[in-house]
Amino acid sequence: MKNLILPLFCLLLIHCSKSDGVVQHEAKADLMEVLQEDKNIPSENEPPPPPSQEQKRENSSKRSDTISKKIIKNGDMRIQVGDIKKSQGQVNEILKKNKAYIQTENFRNSDVDENLDLTIRLPHKSFDALINSLSSGMGSVLSKNISSEDVTEEYTDVSIKLANKKIYLEKYRDLLKGASTTKDMLEIQEKIRGLEDEIDVAEGKLRFIDDRVNYSTLNLSLYKEKVRSSTTSQIGFGSRFGDSITQGWNSFISFILGLISFWPFFLTIPLIIFLWRKWKGRRKK
Repeated sequence: MKNLILPLFCLLLIHCSKSDGVVQHEAKADLMEVLQEDKNIPSENEPPPPPSQEQKRENSSKRSDTISKKIIKNGDMRIQVGDIKKSQGQVNEILKKNKAYIQTENFRNSDVDENLDLTIRLPHKSFDALINSLSSGMGSVLSKNISSEDVTEEYTDVSIKLANKKIYLEKYRDLLKGASTTKDMLEIQEKIRGLEDEIDVAEGKLRFIDDRVNYSTLNLSLYKEKVRSSTTSQIGFGSRFGDSITQGWNSFISFILGLISFWPFFLTIPLIIFLWRKWKGRRKK
């Protein structure tokens, strides 16, 4: 029995020593990993490193997957109608059905025609339905121009830059908390102000694009051509002859009055003749 205990004790010691070596090796590995992570963390006074090209491509691909298509759809229409007021009422009914509203309105009335220009804003999904409703039953469509612009790439680019700027802003704010000198604090605050301004501009641009995408714009012009009235088209020869005599007499009176307005020049003519004759008589003598 004693012969068996001694070898078992030796084996136990050997096993313990091996397990201690494994534990020490794992502890050293964990320590190396922590040190490696510490090397990757920027110091408090150093600006955060810019993202690599691979990170930018990954962010771009992720962002493009989440952002849907951004299409801006606008149009121009010119319709000839028989009655401007009646057609305007029809347009208002069509706008209510499509949840649209009039942004600007301009009316012009001349001797030849009448024009009503409307700038209409409406949801993107209702654009085609509104165009179809205006094209049928309103009058004769003189011109129609529809345009679509894909701004997905521009929107994605601005969104990625905005996300990166926000990451930088948070890192600079963390650096500001640990700044030890006034110089460092002022430099970091200046960086923060610049980033905040750039973020405001980027967010404003995204809101502008979203507004143009979500709400389409239609420039609608209602046109009515005036016809010469029957009273002027049925004037007889006698009336026209009398009007001509009246116009001729008025022209004569205007001519006489125009001559009278030159009376100062007429008064100087006799004086000029008198002086010329007197000078001529002296020359003969």
